[in-house]
Amino acid sequence: MNSLEQDIRAEEVDTPELSRAGVGKALFALGMGGFAIGTGEFVIMGLLPDAAKGLGVSIPSAGHLISIYALGVVIGAPLLAILGARWPRRNFLMILMGLFAAGNLVSSIAPTFYSMAFARFIAGFPHGTYFGVAALVAASMVERKRRAQAVSMVLLGLTVANLIGVPAATAIGQWVGWRSAFAIVGGLAVLTLILVLMWVPRVEGNKSASPLSELKALTRKQVLLTLAIGAIGSGGMFSVFSYVKPTMLQLAHLPLAMIPVVLALFGLGMILGNVAGGRLADRGLEKTIRGILLWSIVILAAFTFTAHHPVLGPLNVMLVGTMVSLSAVLQIRLMDVAGDAQTMAAAMNHSAFNIANAMGAWLGGVTISAGMGWESTGWVGALLAIGGLMIHTVAVIDTKKHPLNHH
Repeated sequence: MNSLEQDIRAEEVDTPELSRAGVGKALFALGMGGFAIGTGEFVIMGLLPDAAKGLGVSIPSAGHLISIYALGVVIGAPLLAILGARWPRRNFLMILMGLFAAGNLVSSIAPTFYSMAFARFIAGFPHGTYFGVAALVAASMVERKRRAQAVSMVLLGLTVANLIGVPAATAIGQWVGWRSAFAIVGGLAVLTLILVLMWVPRVEGNKSASPLSELKALTRKQVLLTLAIGAIGSGGMFSVFSYVKPTMLQLAHLPLAMIPVVLALFGLGMILGNVAGGRLADRGLEKTIRGILLWSIVILAAFTFTAHHPVLGPLNVMLVGTMVSLSAVLQIRLMDVAGDAQTMAAAMNHSAFNIANAMGAWLGGVTISAGMGWESTGWVGALLAIGGLMIHTVAVIDTKKHPLNHH
């Protein structure tokens, strides 16, 4: 029995047996947190010009707010994972959502660029740990062969956010004022907190966890390789999406009213990718990871050509959205390679994803500022996906040399 199964068995002792409807309600509550976080993370990308104007900075400077949020995720995930590994998981999830709510409510009133940057950092802080702990709770409620599908249900909230939450909040932000979008996200976070209290069963934390045992996850070669696949391989999605509004306006000459439609297409791609990724991963994990990375290279390279086209451009944006499936699939790989440091490894998956966010947005900004054109984000992304594929190849070869210990 591997350590994840021991973790889950231990939890099952303390968890009342849930009916199928009970599992569904618990997954819905966890997914609602994903919906709140997804809306909060991505809404600024659709409102970047408005935020820049409101804060009195340039659009590339306002783009730093995306990177600062991501930095909050990267720093918050390991710190909070160490602090909370032993806490009852439902209580821990509620604390994390409370912190996320506070960061967004402050974002809705922050008067200056620097106060806004601080609020975005605080909002990002609990992001990775929430998804990590929610994924462990979801996996503990279903049989082993359905783990990837249960985890992808939590992340489905994140993807539905991009289909419904982000376009709706962006549209409201354009009508009422961009700050209102963050007030909406704060409200969604408070709603999640209530649903988690009502519907998620009490699940004990890992009583034997210690800061040292959790930190041990970061010394395992396979954990680090898996995190690197996500950090580099997912970067292209953010490189393209961070600048999707100006790219579609300037190159594809779409009217402003079409931008929420483009954002919704991206969200639809995320949902399709997420559902397909979860199903495929339960059948063959490594093949699915390799397939997603190869697919990413093709669709990102294609974007450099389709970005000028008013129909093919938005459709390509939808296909770029399917890349999000890598996150749920890597979450399962981390559960398999993390040993007894499950909380840390699960939380760090989202740190890796947000390193990809920060790096993708930054590198895309570098090539645009260097005069290579809005479409250059596609080339940046394709090169990052190639990097992810190379790291995955190294990880698979290493696993063959040193097989993982599944008792």
